[in-house]
Amino acid sequence: MKPIGTHNYYVYILTNRHKEVLYIGVTNDLIRRHYEHQNGEGSTYTKKYKCHYLVYYERFQFVDMAIAREKELKGWSRKKKDLLISAQNPDWRFLDPEVG
Repeated sequence: MKPIGTHNYYVYILTNRHKEVLYIGVTNDLIRRHYEHQNGEGSTYTKKYKCHYLVYYERFQFVDMAIAREKELKGWSRKKKDLLISAQNPDWRFLDPEVG
């Protein structure tokens, strides 16, 4: 059994090479999930639009909070999502090397 406080859940945003589309997801293993997206094992959407580049993520201790945040972000306008990403990642660098 894991000690309290060791759970990690992530809400993440992927984009394509030209930063034209965004994909928002939630996972308990960001490295594994990112690998899956890069290798065509992710969602149909990420495969179709080639969303393989991580530009944003948030960590949560509780899965219900991560899922609520994912739903919240999915309801936002593209402009608001762009502002969120830019606040943490002003140059929209691909954060892939940071997560493996």
